[in-house]
Amino acid sequence: MGKDVIVACDFKSAEETFAFLDRFCDRKPFVKIGMELFYAEGPAIVRAIKARGHKVFLDLKLHDIPHTVKQAMAVLSRLDVDIVNLHAAGTGAMMRAAIEGLTRDDGTRPLLIAVTQLTSTDQRAMEDDLMIHAPIDEVVMHYALTAKNAGLDGVVCSPREAGAVHACCGERFLTVTPGVRFSNGDVGDQRRVMTPMEARRIGSDYIVVGRPITAAPDPVAAYERCVREFVS
Repeated sequence: MGKDVIVACDFKSAEETFAFLDRFCDRKPFVKIGMELFYAEGPAIVRAIKARGHKVFLDLKLHDIPHTVKQAMAVLSRLDVDIVNLHAAGTGAMMRAAIEGLTRDDGTRPLLIAVTQLTSTDQRAMEDDLMIHAPIDEVVMHYALTAKNAGLDGVVCSPREAGAVHACCGERFLTVTPGVRFSNGDVGDQRRVMTPMEARRIGSDYIVVGRPITAAPDPVAAYERCVREFVS
């Protein structure tokens, strides 16, 4: 897989999701299914979107004891998603267990990536709420390196950190970056953000874009603009 725009389908129901995807006609954007939609509709929504020909990033951010995560990943591996994720803060042991669970009998598995720090988290929140007092960039690099050493394929990070992650972990280690907004857009609850063009320049492999596309007056035009600025 090369550079691509992943559309965050953070809708409340299958009906809303399909109405949105139907606007794209023959185009099949890479989509993210997060907790809101997955908890509302269950595994069936994943199967239905895959059946329509879309690639799927299943964004459930697993974080539990290694055995529980291993068992959960074994279930998710049967959904034929393209990318799945977990929290790097769950430790290297949890991440290694996740790979074991995710790997099918034939040796194949979806890409597995780890969330470093959420893009809604800034230095002050990390220190005050999480009692992590190292600089946020150092924390992200440490989590990324831990994920790589555990055998993962990449991380979720801010686009501001993508270049440094590649420098630390190698160019083939994927950076999947939310927190992307158009230059004239509202940043919402995000703190560490960039435009699609800036994310491309700094080295993001995939950008995850939600409201700037899904809430746009013309979502297809917004998606195409995002692709032009990031991929072209």
